[in-house]
Amino acid sequence: MKEWWQSEIIYQIYPRSFQDSNQDGIGDIQGIIQRLDYLHDLGITTIWISPIFESPMADNGYDISNYFGIASEFGTMEDFKELVLEAKKRQIKILLDLVVNHTSDEHPWFQQALANPQSKYRDYYIFKAGKKRPNNWRSIFGGSVWEKLPNEDMFYYHTFHKKQPDLNWENPQLRSEIHQMIIQWL
Repeated sequence: MKEWWQSEIIYQIYPRSFQDSNQDGIGDIQGIIQRLDYLHDLGITTIWISPIFESPMADNGYDISNYFGIASEFGTMEDFKELVLEAKKRQIKILLDLVVNHTSDEHPWFQQALANPQSKYRDYYIFKAGKKRPNNWRSIFGGSVWEKLPNEDMFYYHTFHKKQPDLNWENPQLRSEIHQMIIQWL
């Protein structure tokens, strides 16, 4: 028996360049809504939307600073709710590209981890003490995966951009918070 997704016709949308509804030069959620009939006519049954969450956009939205907010350039939570309703009317499912490997360095968790080494949030990320980098591993974006903190003999780990510190999935409290966030979006 096939899983539901094995029979879907999935169309990925990078919102920034898809459809600009308000003439500001940036595609947005209302632009996606405007194109739902067209997508339906093409036979699309699921749209996969690249990140639309609040982000400083160091990596095109993959550096999420707030899992519960929509980036203002894409619209509002009300726009998103309208998108869900309008897509459902056309039997189009929505997949959100939700990044849980890392956050933005501007996420409140990381900011609290930096501000207070004793904070529970320090263990939400991967930190290593030392005067020099723990190893010579390379980031996907180039350079070291280890970024030194300015006023501490401490490094944090980032697989991608230095503004995307990796989350510590060994921490059960972090896993619980991420799972609760995912459940909210489901």
